[in-house]
Amino acid sequence: MSSDKAASLRAGPATGPTVRLGAVSFLNARPLTTGLDGPDSPFDLHYDLPSKCAADLAAGTIDVGLIPAVEYARNEPDYWIVPGICIASLGEVLTVRLFYRGELDEIKRIAVDTSSRTSVALMTVILRERYGLNPEQVPAAPDLDAMLHEADAALLIGDPVLPLVAEGAGRQCLDLGEVWTQMTGKPFVYALWAGREGTLSAGHVARLQQARSAGSASLPQIAAAFQRERAGDVELYERYLRDHIRHDLGPAELEGLREFYRLAAVHGVIEAEPALRFYPTTSDAA
Repeated sequence: MSSDKAASLRAGPATGPTVRLGAVSFLNARPLTTGLDGPDSPFDLHYDLPSKCAADLAAGTIDVGLIPAVEYARNEPDYWIVPGICIASLGEVLTVRLFYRGELDEIKRIAVDTSSRTSVALMTVILRERYGLNPEQVPAAPDLDAMLHEADAALLIGDPVLPLVAEGAGRQCLDLGEVWTQMTGKPFVYALWAGREGTLSAGHVARLQQARSAGSASLPQIAAAFQRERAGDVELYERYLRDHIRHDLGPAELEGLREFYRLAAVHGVIEAEPALRFYPTTSDAA
């Protein structure tokens, strides 16, 4: 099948059975679901971790999920991508970090937060490609002190990293988004909406794209709402969303995604580079 093939599905409004949508509870995903939980929404939202969204999509308990980008590659014959939407970074991402004790080149064992499988894959690619390292990986709950007690290093992702960012310097770490861009000059795509062929009409896709646009225009409000729930530094939350996270899956992000898949295949993280297949949009049907 040719790369980047668009599905030839009927374009139209988001009608028919409600689509079960597996969304992610992290702050960086909140701009993607703005307005999708209203009474007229064609989606039934379920919030969980990225890895759980991937498992639920594979099991068929949701129809579409915001899944780790690596899981699209591992299920590519079955999955299609919602165009134009992702969670990505160019340079420092803040919330995907490898903390370590001692010297980086002496790391033998890494405790990995398995909330996002893409971050584990990215770490593996970076350590092998840039540093020539292949440490043992052991799954762990996202508790940095406990992780570093059991291993030389700890991969921590998402909201649990934000309080550590607020603390400032003091812990050795690699920001994996920053290292990726130093290596490749490209953005890194962490997650994207994906589902099986025929699940979404062009109308559904349009609603998801409208939600992304509304969220991107409401970052201060999203940051303030998150601060009311979790406390912490609202200015950090807004800066994180504004300056470190990208939600548009544009040409540069697609280049970064393809480069990740290429290197992941080289290092055996995935079996082969996948073709990118997209759900139709209203412009496809015009």
